[in-house]
Amino acid sequence: MSNPLFYVDAGSLASTGPGDAVVLTGAEARHAAQSMRLAPGEPLDVADGTGRRVTATVITAAPDRLDARAESVTDEPASRPELVLVQALAKGDRDLMAIQAGTELGLDAVHPWQAERSIVRWTGGRPGKSDKTAKAVAKWEAALLAAAKQARRSRVPVVREVLDGVGVASACGPGALVLVLHEQAQASLGEVVAGAVDESAGGPGHGGAVDRIVMVVGPEGGISPAELEALSEAGAVPVLLGRNVLRSSTAGPAATAVIQQLLGRFGSRS
Repeated sequence: MSNPLFYVDAGSLASTGPGDAVVLTGAEARHAAQSMRLAPGEPLDVADGTGRRVTATVITAAPDRLDARAESVTDEPASRPELVLVQALAKGDRDLMAIQAGTELGLDAVHPWQAERSIVRWTGGRPGKSDKTAKAVAKWEAALLAAAKQARRSRVPVVREVLDGVGVASACGPGALVLVLHEQAQASLGEVVAGAVDESAGGPGHGGAVDRIVMVVGPEGGISPAELEALSEAGAVPVLLGRNVLRSSTAGPAATAVIQQLLGRFGSRS
C-alpha cells in the first residue's frame, strides 16, 4: 500500500533534503494524527502540489503538529501534453463530480465554463443575485485538492480562467488540440488523438508538438450552435467518444481515461 500523502504550501519543500525536518500543522496535522492515527516510526509522503514529494518518517505526532524526518526527495516533471478539461457548469454538483474523477485519472487543469445552456449560473443570474464566482472557484479548488490527495498525486490540478458562452473558444490556441465532445460528431476521439500524437512524435504529416489536449464538455442541454461554431472556427475538432450518450459528469473523466491510455500512461508508473 502506498504511503498516505499530505500537502504543504507550494515551494516550502524547495530546500528539503534527506535528513531534514518536515513539519505538518493545522488541518493536515490533525488529519495525520487524529484521522490516520500515524505514530512515530511510520512512513508518510509530503508534497507541495507542484511536483516535489518528500518521503519521510514520523518522529512525533500531535493534533496540532506532526514532525517527521525526510528520507528521500523526488521531483515529478509536468506532464506533456498537458490534459485540460473545459467543464460546463451543471446542476446537482455534476461538474464537481467530473473534475474530481478527472483528477484521479490524471487531469492537469480545468476551466469552469458557464455555457449558454448551463442551468447553474455563477454570474449574470436573476436580478439581485450576487456574483458567486470567487466562492464557486474556491469550492472547485478544494475538490481538486481532495481528489489529488486521494490519488496520491504530487501535482494538484489548477483552476484556470472561468469561460463564458462563446468565449470558450479562447481555450484554443497554438500547441493545443481542442476536442469538443459531441454526440453528432463524425470523427472518433481515439482516431483524432492517436493521429495528433503520431504527428507530434514525427510520424506522418509531422504536425508539430501538441503541448496540451483540451476536452470540452457541454452542459445538460448540450453545446449551443453558436458555441460549436465559435470553437470550430478557432480550430477545435468535434469528436465522438462512443456510441452511448454520457452525462456531463461522466464524459470528461471517460475521455481523460481514453486519452491517458492512448498516451501510454496507464499501466505504467512512469
